Amino acid sequence: MTTLFDFLPIGAYQSTESGQMLRANATLVRLNGYASEADLIAGVNDIAQEWYVDPARREAFRTLMERDGRVVNFVSEVFWHKSRRRGWIRENAHLVRDAQGKALYYEGTVEDITETFVSQQTLAASESLLREMASQVPGMLYRILYPPGRTAEFIFVSSGVRALYHIEPDEVMADGNILRACRHPEDRVRVEQVVAQALRDKSPMDIEFRIVLNDGTVKWVQMASSFVSDGPEGQVRNGIVLDITGRKYADAELRDSEARWKLALESTGDGVWDWHIQAGREYYSRRYKEMYGYSQDKVWEQSDEYHDIVHPDDKAQLIRDQQAYFKHETPTYSNEHRVRCADGSWKWVLTRGMVIEWDVQGKPVRMIGTHTDISNRKDAEATVWRQAHFDPLTGLPNRRTLRERLQTAIQRSQKNDHSVAVLFIDLDHFKEVNDTLGHDKGDMLLVEAAQRILQSLDPMDTVARMGGDEFTVLLNTAPAQDALEALLQGILDRLSAVFQLGTEQVFVSASMGIALYPQDATVVEDLFKHADQALYVAKGAGRNRYSFFTPELQEAAQTRLRLAADLRLALGAEQFEVMYQPIVQLASGVVHKAEALLRWHHPQRGLVRPSEFIGIAESNGLIVEIGEWVFRTSATQVQHWRATLHPDFQISVNKSPVQFQATNRKPWGDVLRQLGLPGNSITVEITEGLLLEASSGTLAQLQDLANAGMKVSLDDFGTGYSSLTYLQRFAIDYIKIDQSFVRNLHVGATDLALCKAIIVMAHELGMKVVAEGVDTTEQRDLLVGAGCDYGQGYLFARPMSANDFERAWAG
Repeated sequence: MTTLFDFLPIGAYQSTESGQMLRANATLVRLNGYASEADLIAGVNDIAQEWYVDPARREAFRTLMERDGRVVNFVSEVFWHKSRRRGWIRENAHLVRDAQGKALYYEGTVEDITETFVSQQTLAASESLLREMASQVPGMLYRILYPPGRTAEFIFVSSGVRALYHIEPDEVMADGNILRACRHPEDRVRVEQVVAQALRDKSPMDIEFRIVLNDGTVKWVQMASSFVSDGPEGQVRNGIVLDITGRKYADAELRDSEARWKLALESTGDGVWDWHIQAGREYYSRRYKEMYGYSQDKVWEQSDEYHDIVHPDDKAQLIRDQQAYFKHETPTYSNEHRVRCADGSWKWVLTRGMVIEWDVQGKPVRMIGTHTDISNRKDAEATVWRQAHFDPLTGLPNRRTLRERLQTAIQRSQKNDHSVAVLFIDLDHFKEVNDTLGHDKGDMLLVEAAQRILQSLDPMDTVARMGGDEFTVLLNTAPAQDALEALLQGILDRLSAVFQLGTEQVFVSASMGIALYPQDATVVEDLFKHADQALYVAKGAGRNRYSFFTPELQEAAQTRLRLAADLRLALGAEQFEVMYQPIVQLASGVVHKAEALLRWHHPQRGLVRPSEFIGIAESNGLIVEIGEWVFRTSATQVQHWRATLHPDFQISVNKSPVQFQATNRKPWGDVLRQLGLPGNSITVEITEGLLLEASSGTLAQLQDLANAGMKVSLDDFGTGYSSLTYLQRFAIDYIKIDQSFVRNLHVGATDLALCKAIIVMAHELGMKVVAEGVDTTEQRDLLVGAGCDYGQGYLFARPMSANDFERAWAG
């Protein structure tokens, strides 16, 4: 019967005092990462021990229960059981007793408060940080309210007021006039006028004036504030008051001694300028002239002449920055611009300056400043920009730039009513070249491939490198179908021609997928997705070809997506079956080996072929759980068949490269030992792709298999790029000749010669050989004559259930 327990929007549970889970509602099951209540109960041994991040919380929980019989608002950090993801919870629970008062179980609720808890912690930290930062700022930070018709009130005053005014923040908050009373009598009117003007205009304010402390000390301060808001309660402003006494004295000293400030500025290595603004004269230091390569006798009589050597694109902003400073719109003057040197080159400079004399009307009279050479910094910024937008190896635009250009091309297409084409290009066999000849040669190949694609296109089109050996082409205006196909074939032909990489000659090809705007998609991401789907088809059709996107490809992609979703439920729903195909000893016809083959019985689609779902399982990682299930099922089966069919019976189990990447699984050798099985009861079948990308972790796992006595079989031998190399590097017990060689076996066939060579080579290396796809007696007899050890194929039997296998081969 469904109860309130089941419908609670927060987690609910019942557990024993020792921590064993008895019941859990759907919310708690979901929070802990399980699919069902049964999975959660089965997976949890001690929910308290396995849950709390801080083990001490478990004891605190039990102490409260023993003392009070309940816990209320018990906040803890936990691990959600299956995912081990951390979170914060609020727990309420009580001890349930029977009629005689005997403790039965704990019953409680679990509320996920992670988001709220983290937000509160973050807010508290932010407020603390703000107070700490404010205390470190030189001067006084403040927030002030100007109520209509009343004295201004301080909302916030930082602790810097102590050092500046020798007054406590609480005193200022209590009396808004206390700081005004400190203003120098000669400056009060001017300050009040500036403040009033800023309030009327709701504009920024910046003013310098003197204050007088209680002990008679006079200080110069700079007060700046900005408008925040205005409402019925009044105008709110944020501001800062800085002690500029030292700077004022320094300014006075600088005005009194030009030699001293010139020496100070020259010592920085910057060029110094002295601008007598109203007189129209400008003077430059020796270093200034050296920076630009001008002779020391070079003199600019009129200041306007300096603008003649400023880059035309920078003049307007230079003048705007100067005028903003003169009008007190900015507290300081600085500008970055380019200056023409004596040799005609351009140099980036940062100019900074200050007015040291104003006339009675408040207009600038004299200004001094420096020029700093920032060319290197500008070059570095340009380099960073290039790196953000272009591939450093090929110089091609990267994905970010391609996206911007494609968006522009789409907008242009909408105006001019033409199609845009997106081409995804993937180099076939590039990885084999890269791994065999080295990354330097691989890089040379990528650079040359990029140039070949560029040579096939119009200069207005774009070629981008998406990463690895993937390129994307943007055709701003897609030609008619015949011309487009000729262009595509031309690109393929260029890429299939020989690549001369130093002393090495290399042949590769390319696969290509094409999507058109607006026929196939109208947004950037969909164009990329559809081109990628078309590329997938081109590669699957044998490579070295192109494929256009069709709605059927989208349907196939959606089918794969639905299969991926269904696949997540298949194992728990017991939709998988392990079938077994006999591996026959060719010389005697004896069967004491079999290969475990996975089959999926989909409730709606029926039998789904492994070729349709194994790739999906590998891409989403489900192959790890599925592979573990296949292995354990096979191990249990081989244990039974060793007792009933043959004492040395052996089952071959395929292990995906993805499974080798999962290092948190129990070693298969340990599983066999627990079942009382020797290691040679299982043969692990691997693909050449695993060896091609073997990491140190993979090599270690292969060695662990060998140490456990398990056998290793190399599947689909003879179809790879460099299989012989791997036979020398790795401990392989069996090699399986791919059925593509066996299919065409007959007397005098080339494939027969290849099979014989493989068998001889394997035997010389101490390996056994299994031939796959043996379907006729002629194929079997030729393999027997060639000395092949084992055969597997429809001639002997199709894959069958364990029961059928046992009936067929018993006795």
